[in-house]
Amino acid sequence: MSLETLVPVTGTIMNIARGNDCCSQMSALRTANGIVNFAIDSNTLVIDSRQLRTGMRVTAFYDSSLPVPLIFPPQYRAQIVTVTGRNEQVTLKHFNRSLLASDRSLQLNIADSTMVQTVNGQPFDCSPGNQFLLVYYSATTRSIPPQASPGRIIVFC
Repeated sequence: MSLETLVPVTGTIMNIARGNDCCSQMSALRTANGIVNFAIDSNTLVIDSRQLRTGMRVTAFYDSSLPVPLIFPPQYRAQIVTVTGRNEQVTLKHFNRSLLASDRSLQLNIADSTMVQTVNGQPFDCSPGNQFLLVYYSATTRSIPPQASPGRIIVFC
């Protein structure tokens, strides 16, 4: 899985149905731009191994380099799914040593209360710079680039 090509879609789960086999499911998300369907299978990384349920607000990341069927509503294969809080935003980007996103869209200011861990939930005691980071945050400054003090960071080593 190439993290550079992952695109997020945030919405509320409307329904979950069994997929083509017992190891997959289809999930319909209500987003700000309409309905988006996601296939979730055994290769999908569900952060914290959370059981997905109707009514949950989630962000699903799909690989924009993979072909997709030309149907409406759009249907993607989820690579990563994470549950997000009501006022919480999430981004997955490469951050440099000074914790600036590679596209200069976000500057991180890590607080003492920021939980930094690896994908498998282990504490990450090193500097998270020069890594792909899944960042959970609530508010940003109006500066350029916007700055945020994230509540949680997941490091993709």
